[in-house]
Amino acid sequence: MAIFMTGATGYLGSYSTEWLLRNTDHELALLVGTSDYDAGVERLWKSLQLHMEADEFHRHLDRICFIGGDLTEPGLGISAADYDWLISNAESVLHNADALDFRSERACTNQNLRGTLSVIQLARAIQEDHPLERFTLVSTAAVAGNRPGALVMEDEPLDWSQPDFNPFTRTKKFCEHMVRELLPDSPCLVLRPSSVVGDSRFAATTRFDMIRALGALTDLPVLPLSPDIRLDIVNADWVGPSIAELHVREDLARDTYHLSAGMEARSLGEITDAFSSALGKRTPRFASQLAAPFERAMDALANFPKAGNLHRIGALLSMLVPYIATDIVYDNTRAVTDLHSAPTPFTSYGAALYTYAKSVNFEFPYRALPEGLDLSNVPPNPVRPMA
Repeated sequence: MAIFMTGATGYLGSYSTEWLLRNTDHELALLVGTSDYDAGVERLWKSLQLHMEADEFHRHLDRICFIGGDLTEPGLGISAADYDWLISNAESVLHNADALDFRSERACTNQNLRGTLSVIQLARAIQEDHPLERFTLVSTAAVAGNRPGALVMEDEPLDWSQPDFNPFTRTKKFCEHMVRELLPDSPCLVLRPSSVVGDSRFAATTRFDMIRALGALTDLPVLPLSPDIRLDIVNADWVGPSIAELHVREDLARDTYHLSAGMEARSLGEITDAFSSALGKRTPRFASQLAAPFERAMDALANFPKAGNLHRIGALLSMLVPYIATDIVYDNTRAVTDLHSAPTPFTSYGAALYTYAKSVNFEFPYRALPEGLDLSNVPPNPVRPMA
């Protein structure tokens, strides 16, 4: 029996995949955007090379089955043979794929809503064949809505009266609703990360948007925000493994967790102080009265022709500043208690992350699989023979 995973080759999904490979003996059936085995291996290596060397990666391949498909296609674009195999052989579903797009209603509707509905339909078919051990949806803490200054508790129900930040949070909120409504007889788990930024153990990362935005802000001589704003930023090396561990745990008494910084969320003033101290630069002055004109200026830059740094920075900040400026903290007491671990404060690793990001020009230097690595002894689909 296998865990069916979506989003396994994404940034956060790679951390969950790594944890499952190193800490369990589960077989993994991974939805990837190709039906070609070699291309599937390349995609997985691209995501896991942040976590392991090629020889270890090779040793794990005999537990991985690549399922070619697409969230936006009917039936997830999975072949009839693969779909039937999943119905018979998937023990649980870990749905981590989505469109992390703050602007496009179309992308979020197609990938988040239609894709999640298709994953739910597969889970229902599995449940009809044999008991589904768990359906886990990786959502976002921001489904709580745009609630300036709020402390959001883990046991709060979805509040449909709250304004949404953007199409991403709106569609993720409805994804949670679909899971609850359409899988009433299956054990369901909803996990809500806050802003996942970087790894507390090392500076390398493959996702740069949030650290680019934070770095750009801390580089300004005057920051048009309040230093007291709390930023609920959490490290990927806590969130990703927590997703995997909670998914396979048999003793869970709860069905919703915030994977967030919680009350340990640092303020913008603390973050800029940490950056300035580590990088040897002057701490910016704060001028919160300039927040509204600053947001309008970023919106204007975002509408410049799509070329150059001005457009790039404007588009990035116009999307992320509303998150940054809202000052919401998501309580994580349940998660910290049940996992017996806690996230690392962003102030302890953020500056090193920013230094690394600038050193690689905000682009991870991916490595190809070594030419001498022998994949000939790995069956094309070790968990399931090729159809």
